Amino acid sequence: MRLVFAGTPAAAVPALRLLAAHHEVAAVVTRPDAALGRKRVLTASPVAQAATDLGIPVIRAARLDDAATEAITALGADLGVIVAYGGLVREPLLSAPTHGWINLHFSLLPQWRGAAPVQRALIAGDRRLGVSVFQLVPALDAGDVFAMHEVDVPADSTAEVVLEVLAENGAHTTLEVVDAIAAGTATATPQSGEPSLAAKLSLEDGSLTWTEPLDAVFARFRGVTPEPGAHTTIDGARLKILDAAPADEGAPRLAPGEIVGVKGGLLFGTGTDPLQVRRVQPAGKGAMNAADWWRGLRDTHTVKAGS
Repeated sequence: MRLVFAGTPAAAVPALRLLAAHHEVAAVVTRPDAALGRKRVLTASPVAQAATDLGIPVIRAARLDDAATEAITALGADLGVIVAYGGLVREPLLSAPTHGWINLHFSLLPQWRGAAPVQRALIAGDRRLGVSVFQLVPALDAGDVFAMHEVDVPADSTAEVVLEVLAENGAHTTLEVVDAIAAGTATATPQSGEPSLAAKLSLEDGSLTWTEPLDAVFARFRGVTPEPGAHTTIDGARLKILDAAPADEGAPRLAPGEIVGVKGGLLFGTGTDPLQVRRVQPAGKGAMNAADWWRGLRDTHTVKAGS
């Protein structure tokens, strides 16, 4: 199959590499280079970097406008494959490849249609996670599904780890679908069930509410780590929480937001059992062990998270 591949983040790279090993990828479409880090260095997307390594031409487009549509249509692709590109494919580009476009989505559709399926699933406390490959249609993530697989992920994993696992599994699922389309044996079925939406996360989605039960606090931590990042406020200043887990059994119950130093970190009180925090990042500073941050603060402050 002659393919055009659209994707941007690291989660799309395994699918690109696997497809390039078995089919002809005529070009890769990705978002333009972005200024990253404190020095704002202009950096190619992970997909652009992978495409360059593979010797595949790259089309950089912030949106799939007339110019991008013309360039992609000129490729004469049999099939378009999209994995977390970050933009909408509309007509006439949607129908340009012979077999249209398929989309690898990191959810069990119709659950969590939208930009942040893994993050929203974790925040909601979902235990069933997986991938879907579906026919792209104008409606958001609503096309018929070629393949759907539930995937085992490590317990208590953050969104970063879950995405890595789903990306690897999803790459193989995508290749199976592309192979089936090439062989003329692919079949797709309409989505079944009540859809849920996975809106893009904002900075405020990372704010931890200590009056909630531990399960809810930890679920939100998992879902927003590493981006946009879990955080709380201490004396009005934001404190980013980088590494946390439910406290060991037998840990003392604390008032919501109360902080106590223990071996290996800190305990933060929730509406039920405490959360153990191991690494933090104070505003304007680098990451550090939570215990080190606490030692530098507790001598001069009576502190409570969320204050």
